[in-house]
Amino acid sequence: MKFNLSSFIKKTCLSFFLVGLSSMVLAQSRPIEEGFDYRVLPAAQAIEAKGKIEVLEFFWYGCPHCHDFEPQLDAWVKRQGKDVSIRKVPVAFRDDLLPHSQLFYALESLGKSNLHAKVMEAIHVGKKKLLSEAEITDWVVSQGVDREAFLKAFKSFTVTSKARAANQIAQSYRIDGVPTVAIQGKYITSPSITGGSKARAIDAMDHLINKSRKEKR
Repeated sequence: MKFNLSSFIKKTCLSFFLVGLSSMVLAQSRPIEEGFDYRVLPAAQAIEAKGKIEVLEFFWYGCPHCHDFEPQLDAWVKRQGKDVSIRKVPVAFRDDLLPHSQLFYALESLGKSNLHAKVMEAIHVGKKKLLSEAEITDWVVSQGVDREAFLKAFKSFTVTSKARAANQIAQSYRIDGVPTVAIQGKYITSPSITGGSKARAIDAMDHLINKSRKEKR
């Protein structure tokens, strides 16, 4: 029988595809499990949202995975109940990345958190770094924000303190990569923890919200 290399390659690729698809379907169909879809922190962290289920979204503006996960995360946030409190926590893994955290808190202090998604678009689609004070300020001003008001907020003690405190929170939660979502000071999950699946991470978040509700009773 004549060996057909082209046919062999096609059949082999199809076999690998079917095995991969089967594994993905199996992963999606099995229950959410600790160690596979989420982790339990060694020590529970204090939560600020007393009486509610607290969700912390750890992110970095320069992270392409955070930008990629943002639409699904936003959709998830919009369908949460009133008993869920959600807070974004910017993480700077190096001191030279701290301006991104300052940018986040400066916009928040000016009531311009609606520019959050646009910052990510500017960096990941517009290919801007937004790391120097001058570039950050010029971009923010282009979005209709007063230059002096922004610079005052960006350099303020409150904003710089919040930016550094955010890093301390991330260290307490043992955050070594973003995006990562922490729930009720006890649990963390992320697309990387769930094997690269954003949908599975969302399912894990739903599971952990329900788990936290039951634990409060």
